[in-house]
Amino acid sequence: MSESAQPPRERGYAKGRATRVQIVEAAMVLFGEVGYRSASLREIASRVGISHPGLIHHFPTKEVLLAAVLEHRDEMDDSELSADLASGTGLMDAVVRLVRRNSERPGIVELFTTLAAEATAPDHPAHQYFRERYATTLALLTRELETLRADGALRPSVEPAAAARALTALMDGLQVQWLLERGADDQVDMAAVMRDALDLYVVGAAERRD
Repeated sequence: MSESAQPPRERGYAKGRATRVQIVEAAMVLFGEVGYRSASLREIASRVGISHPGLIHHFPTKEVLLAAVLEHRDEMDDSELSADLASGTGLMDAVVRLVRRNSERPGIVELFTTLAAEATAPDHPAHQYFRERYATTLALLTRELETLRADGALRPSVEPAAAARALTALMDGLQVQWLLERGADDQVDMAAVMRDALDLYVVGAAERRD
């Protein structure tokens, strides 16, 4: 059914959903550029081409919009990571793929890095979100490293919980360096560095056969 053939109410719903997506995407860019606290709803509305009251109709507060932005970001990463895992890719290889994909999406990297730094303040509306996200990430990586250890694929000196923290810190630090080096000929290859780091923890198949 073409848009013109849809009932007016359905066309209105479709247009409303499209506007919400535009608002979220504009907010992602602005939050990444100037941070959450410095971003204004009026600027976001201007970038979308709607009035401030029009934006408020979809997102009554900036906190509600921030929640939608974080949810949208997670949906992008989680769907791709889940697809990799469903195809039989191991978690560690899937993480490297995720890092490589992020290197093609500077806006996502900038958003995460800016908000994560801001959210260290206890009164930031995303503070609890990032606490929970890091806890989930650490738990996921720790479980995977424990599985690798049980399979004899983890180097004997590696302690899973400590390694999970080190890998998480490496991912975040690489993103900061990568953003600072944008445009440079020798901009860090985040995926390559992550792969090299994993090789320090995980025993390769050839080594296990020796």
